[in-house]
Amino acid sequence: MKEWLEPQEIAVPESLQAVVGGHPLVSQSLAQRGITDAAAARAFLDPSAYTPSSPLELPGMQAAAKRLVRAVHQREKICVWGDFDVDGQTATALLVSTLRRLGGVVSYHIPVRANESHGVNLPLLKQVLDDGAHLLLTCDTGITSHAEVEYARGRGVDVIITDHHDLPASPIGESAPLPQAIAVVNPKLLSPDHPLATLPGVGVAYQLAEALYGGATPMSQEDLLDLVALGIVADVATLRGDVRYLLQRGLAVLREARRPGLRAIMEFAELQPAWLTEDHIGYEIGPRLNALGRLADANPAVELLTTDDMDRARVLALELEGLNARRKLLTSQVLQGAVTQIEQDPTLLENATLVLAHPTWPAGVIGIVAGQLVERYQRPVILISTPAGELGRGSARSVAGVNVNAAIAAQRELLSSFGGHPMAAGLSIDAQHIPEFRRLVSREVEGMLGAIPVQATLSIDGYLPLAELNLELAADLERLAPFGAGNPPLTLACRGLKLASVATIGRNQEHYLLTVEDEHGGTFRAIWWQGASWPLPEGTFDLAYMARTSTYRGGREVQIEWVDARAQAEGLPELVAQRPPIEIVDYRDQAHPLPILRQLQAEGEVQVWREAEARDKLDGRDRYALLPAEALAIWTSPPGPAELRAALERASPRKVYLFGLTPEAERPEAFLQRLSGLLKYALKAHQGRVSIPVLAAATGHREISVRLGLAWLEAGGHIVVTAHEGDEMVISLGEDSSRDQLSDRTAQLKSLLEETAAYRSFFKRADKESLL
Repeated sequence: MKEWLEPQEIAVPESLQAVVGGHPLVSQSLAQRGITDAAAARAFLDPSAYTPSSPLELPGMQAAAKRLVRAVHQREKICVWGDFDVDGQTATALLVSTLRRLGGVVSYHIPVRANESHGVNLPLLKQVLDDGAHLLLTCDTGITSHAEVEYARGRGVDVIITDHHDLPASPIGESAPLPQAIAVVNPKLLSPDHPLATLPGVGVAYQLAEALYGGATPMSQEDLLDLVALGIVADVATLRGDVRYLLQRGLAVLREARRPGLRAIMEFAELQPAWLTEDHIGYEIGPRLNALGRLADANPAVELLTTDDMDRARVLALELEGLNARRKLLTSQVLQGAVTQIEQDPTLLENATLVLAHPTWPAGVIGIVAGQLVERYQRPVILISTPAGELGRGSARSVAGVNVNAAIAAQRELLSSFGGHPMAAGLSIDAQHIPEFRRLVSREVEGMLGAIPVQATLSIDGYLPLAELNLELAADLERLAPFGAGNPPLTLACRGLKLASVATIGRNQEHYLLTVEDEHGGTFRAIWWQGASWPLPEGTFDLAYMARTSTYRGGREVQIEWVDARAQAEGLPELVAQRPPIEIVDYRDQAHPLPILRQLQAEGEVQVWREAEARDKLDGRDRYALLPAEALAIWTSPPGPAELRAALERASPRKVYLFGLTPEAERPEAFLQRLSGLLKYALKAHQGRVSIPVLAAATGHREISVRLGLAWLEAGGHIVVTAHEGDEMVISLGEDSSRDQLSDRTAQLKSLLEETAAYRSFFKRADKESLL
């Protein structure tokens, strides 16, 4: 529970309320955020009323644009060097698109996280220059690349740096010289209150594109603003001045879904473009793109974001789905490992900074987990992956009031490298230095805070009973969007609630769906994201919440998001309807399981979950057709933890019988053979219409494996996908003529099926209690 800060009493000028209109909470919130002038409010709410800054206000912009124009006209080879997160991917795609439109000869390079780190890597730079690059243009990186810039200059190659990360500092904390590039364009060179000061890397890239086009009109590069919106949200840029304006315009472009790559991502994520918000970028689109850079090679993201070929876009987006599923699994495992470390050594929480390390943690996901731990423990968190024989690679996330990048930089003598922002940073360190680093960085953070944070605070924007909430009001409050850093969503509160029921939902049962009752007997549903590991309030309580409009399952409705609760002094604890524990009966080691299952079916009502070839042999249901039942027999081994969780959520059994037989189509050859047989039947009996869920149940595999199997068959010329919408496809026979990307598809499919096989092996031997 957090300490609530009550709403401030601020007088709202009549002129402000007259301009803003709608519910008084809107104008009150603007006043609380320092916007009391009517013209400023109009510009905040309506991007057409905002006057954007000139790109030339960024230091170095004119020199950068002039050099690039010369390179384009003289047909010099330009290499755009980006970064592997979403900000770097979108900045690279934006600059490559712009320069090619102008007629430039352009290549690009995004570092591969497994082999390189952030920034310009000297060995790879040598290769780029050997390949003939005449001009190096960085985006979202390069501000500390002194040695690399000097090397390029020594070979007669000019460098232009566009970046937004903190400027290099000397050991005594003063600004250090910048790399000796032809131009350095970084909003950190502006005063902190400048409207362009909080641009992310893709925002700087967009300003450069505007400058290259002469800044004829603010709309000259409107079709690039969808990329800008992605980078702004994914990089958690502060939403003020031009950054908010660019995000508002970028969201409008995203809702038109013009770019095939983003349309394909939205299809797989089941998003409706017309209702897209910054939340969909932050929780659906951004993580998919980030998974590419975290777990594989982010260079294909540039092709995904620039291709005009919808079929190619779907193939690339399909790769993201598989990587994103893997990213979720790895994130869950690292989070559990981190929490276990803390439980085993509570003294770790005596430090102002939580510093944890483990040799098996994938470096690509530790930043995500660090952010989750910040929310849980309310202090800066640094997680470090320490593989044997290698430097440890760390990711840091911070809390308001702590410049974690500066705190890390103060320990530079212990580090091999570091860099980042006040709220997020990275580092590399020898594992033997971690204990000393933990002590010193915590001391630095204590100095910034004055003391170790004891209790987090929560600012309440206003009190609004849930009974007064409706779709029109929620939409009115969302005029203050887009929300994010510098413009948090409204946190409202209501008093005197009781819990009526609780259920866990989500693929991994990580969320709470709660029904709350007010003092008049009215009931309301609220969702508590990632709340399932937190305690629930007892008795009568006050609720802090956010109200959003939602398009879940196609309809517009109000969604109440649980933020926090505080107990009231009066009232006795109420009985909350919790799901009873599941009784588990284990038959996984039985040599002859079928007679046992027959006996269970003869003795009473038991629902059998069976898939793949067992569909033809046993009465039962697949994962999509399960109904609520007292008893569930898991006959076919699930292909993954998400599928198991979803099945348990559908069936809600009180008793589970574990059998877990592995389907026959486990190896790639067998899987493709069974999939091909199913497609032949669909061509004969259903005019080629197929459903991804039906094929997943019929093969006993994950949907992502089925999609990749179809992509393999199409790449091999066996089938042609003639129509595709969501989970439904129409196929026809191919001509065995195409072999494009077949080797890539083969390797990806093999990897996915190996993951499924590993999970099924785990399912066969894991402790029954922990399994469910």
